[in-house]
Amino acid sequence: MTTHFFYPDKELQEELICIAKGLVAPGKGILAVDESSAQMGKRFQLIGVENTEENRRTYRQMLFTTDAKIAENISGVIFPPESLHQRTDDSVPFAEVLRKKGILTGIKVDKQFVPLFGSEEEFTTQGLDDLAARCAQFKKEGCSFAKWRCVLKITKNTPSHQAILENANVLARYAATCQSQGLVPLINPEILAMGEHDLDRCQKVAETVLAAVYKALNDHHIFLEGTLLQPSIVTPGLQSNKMNSPADIGLATVQSIRRTVPPAVPGIMFCSGSQSEEEATVNLNAINNVPLCKPWPMTFAFDRALQSSVLRSWGGRKDNIANAQNELIKRCKANSLASIGKYIPGSVESSAATEKLVQDAIEY
Repeated sequence: MTTHFFYPDKELQEELICIAKGLVAPGKGILAVDESSAQMGKRFQLIGVENTEENRRTYRQMLFTTDAKIAENISGVIFPPESLHQRTDDSVPFAEVLRKKGILTGIKVDKQFVPLFGSEEEFTTQGLDDLAARCAQFKKEGCSFAKWRCVLKITKNTPSHQAILENANVLARYAATCQSQGLVPLINPEILAMGEHDLDRCQKVAETVLAAVYKALNDHHIFLEGTLLQPSIVTPGLQSNKMNSPADIGLATVQSIRRTVPPAVPGIMFCSGSQSEEEATVNLNAINNVPLCKPWPMTFAFDRALQSSVLRSWGGRKDNIANAQNELIKRCKANSLASIGKYIPGSVESSAATEKLVQDAIEY
């Protein structure tokens, strides 16, 4: 094994570090609106809105034109490729709307999940072949960071060694490509909430998966200071009927990260998975109150846990926009407080705060 390799040059290192640190600034997190058209269709169906490109543009315009004070709690927004070329009614690109607020633009760069041959219905993620060219173009169009989602599930025999190594290496290759084009990669090995597993099993799986991911990142010579981790919060499976306190969930999550993630990583930005809005916020708050050394900021990169009440309040009606934007501001503030361990459970009321957000295991 050779030990002769190169990290990015000093200028690129400084650029990546600046972006990463900006995304995990105290009290700030990411709003993920990178849902595919199919995902948006499922969400629009719940509120009786037709899934058209214009309705998706209108909905995202409502999010991005929320009062500028949202930048006090939101450091970045993850776009789907579709939204990078969408504009407001006044023909202003969405990325420019956010830039004027001081919010960074990110882009989802993975493509679809495909079955992992030889496994028990496990998956890998496609999109590496033309990734460098796409990242270069996204950088020119104003993006600062990127997201790539891999999914692993917990059953009696999974995640398999095959699936863990495959997805870890895919994430490492993605990270290398992003950094080569000046984008900070969000490393997102998501452990799905579906299953009958208890909290202890989920924690052990999380530790095994994260250890493999960081081994692969090391093997691919990834500049860790220019990356961010977007893991799942450690929870029992949705079908387990197990109830654990936020304190237990917070401890299991922090322990799994302390045992596997190098302190060189600038921050941890959790995905919300199938948790309700309030549940995700309370668990994030518990994570930040675990009395163990945590060398990273631990904050949020939530999608539906920031948008469910917004969608419910909006309902596709123009006269509901102000109310929906107010819901977004409230949930962003709640998670900002949780990211510094100062959220009081139940103190922020939202129209869909306690609704479970169960999703298809391979929803894309």
